[in-house]
Amino acid sequence: MTDPCFDIAHLGHIEMLTDRFEESLDFFTRVYGLKLSARDADSAYLRAWDDYELCTLKLSASDVTGVAHIGYRTTSQAALERRVAAIEASGYKVHGWTDGDLSHGRAFRFEDPFGHVFEVYYDTFRYEPDPADRAALKNTASAFTGAAPRRLDHVNLLAADVTEFRAFMETCLGSRVSEYIQLDNGRIGGAWFTINNKTYDLACTEEHGGAMGRLHHVTYATDQREDILRAADIFLQNGVHIETGPHKHAIQGTFFLYVWEPAGNRVELANAGARLILAPDWEPVRWVESERKKGQAWGLKTIDTFHTHGTPPIKTRE
Repeated sequence: MTDPCFDIAHLGHIEMLTDRFEESLDFFTRVYGLKLSARDADSAYLRAWDDYELCTLKLSASDVTGVAHIGYRTTSQAALERRVAAIEASGYKVHGWTDGDLSHGRAFRFEDPFGHVFEVYYDTFRYEPDPADRAALKNTASAFTGAAPRRLDHVNLLAADVTEFRAFMETCLGSRVSEYIQLDNGRIGGAWFTINNKTYDLACTEEHGGAMGRLHHVTYATDQREDILRAADIFLQNGVHIETGPHKHAIQGTFFLYVWEPAGNRVELANAGARLILAPDWEPVRWVESERKKGQAWGLKTIDTFHTHGTPPIKTRE
């Protein structure tokens, strides 16, 4: 395991693309329970009720679906400059500096070998609630209702070579692997990465469709498992496609529920309990193929679409 890197504070935000913008926005605000912080011509800036930043999900209108970029916030301006220097020296594709958007300041963009665009930034805009949205407890960012998720948790990307993706994450972001899947053929089938004491903030699993730059899912965390059970009824009531769960993952031990938002992007609600990685000498947990074939923690078999569905969808020949 690589030494911890203290340049990156946390996963900051994901920009998700939708070709059904108004329907997706309605889902994320009315049904899923995120809050609308701001809008511009093409995007809605969303956050969960205890996310301190103005935006953790940037929902952007497009003619395709999937992920436009993944943003990580650094621990300081000096840390940002150190990361940029490391990225520029890494040999990976660099996009360069942007001016940011309504949710954060200047950011540096770069790309993994599989077409996913990342950015690192430090200057950010904190959410300031108006009186109607101010929490009764001053140590939370805003009020909430129902079973709304509390915070952004992680993103799962698809890549043809997880080992190569691991090298990218370790080099550019200083990430560490907390758990991984070892396939019988020697390949790494999936890896879970962390840049702090969370068990993971990004996962990468094998791309089986031969495509580039695809999204598997975006996840927000709930306070407790019961929130997810209530959310399942809310999704059912609103005609949302429930793909799998509620159930418990063997890897990482999270209680989960997966659904598809109106444009087809997969989103998850998850609860990891109080699990953290506090050991500085943590050894990555290795899962072998036979263990994964047993299914999830309590025996639920992994649904086929979990291995095939990603966004944007793969175009099939007529």
